[in-house]
Amino acid sequence: MITNFIQNQYPHYIIDLQSTEGVRNLIITSFVIVLILTLGKYLNKKSKLNLAKAICILAIFLTLYSHLIDLINGNWWLHEDLPLHLCSISNLILCVILFIPKNNKLFEFLFYCGFLGGLMAILTPQINYYDGGFFMYYEYYINHGSIMLIPLFMFYQLEMKLSKYSWLKTFIILNILMVIIMPLNYLIGSGSNYMYLAESPKIDNPLVFGDWPYYILNWEVIVLVLFYFTYLIFTRKKI
Repeated sequence: MITNFIQNQYPHYIIDLQSTEGVRNLIITSFVIVLILTLGKYLNKKSKLNLAKAICILAIFLTLYSHLIDLINGNWWLHEDLPLHLCSISNLILCVILFIPKNNKLFEFLFYCGFLGGLMAILTPQINYYDGGFFMYYEYYINHGSIMLIPLFMFYQLEMKLSKYSWLKTFIILNILMVIIMPLNYLIGSGSNYMYLAESPKIDNPLVFGDWPYYILNWEVIVLVLFYFTYLIFTRKKI
């Protein structure tokens, strides 16, 4: 009952990439990412780190503010607002990664899952339970753009590296998370669909096809291939 009420009051907002809105948002997000990566080339090491930390601090503020406002307004829901979607997990890593001792495993997870997850989110946007407000709209693009930007910035400007078989190790970690989150969706109930393991996302994406659980099995193959080719592309030569 609660889930139906939320869905009727605040339905998912899906943006078609081929629409003017989708193209505009993709161009703006891409431009900002390229601009910051290019700017990083002309900064000294300390300034590069400070710039990246400033973006992480913005992510921390947006994340805390979003949860706080939802709590105050009574719109925070256990089945929807835990940071258990792949992009939310990547966002949590983004919030802490530059404020803790160097951790290459966290970086690699953020690089593969944050970059590719953020890219898919920008290409096929779905703002869950969108209330029509500017904050949710901009937060969606800033957060997903940031989880793409920061691992790229760390790779190109902060000299972080991808270890051999990092693509495979990250894939294994991702599957461990799936094994934990899939039954958690069932235990939470009320339409809980973290990591879209209970139901496929309602987006027009050629990578999402088949009924449950077949679309998850399809993802397994697709994600493994994407991780591997991402590793090949980014370890050939740094620009």
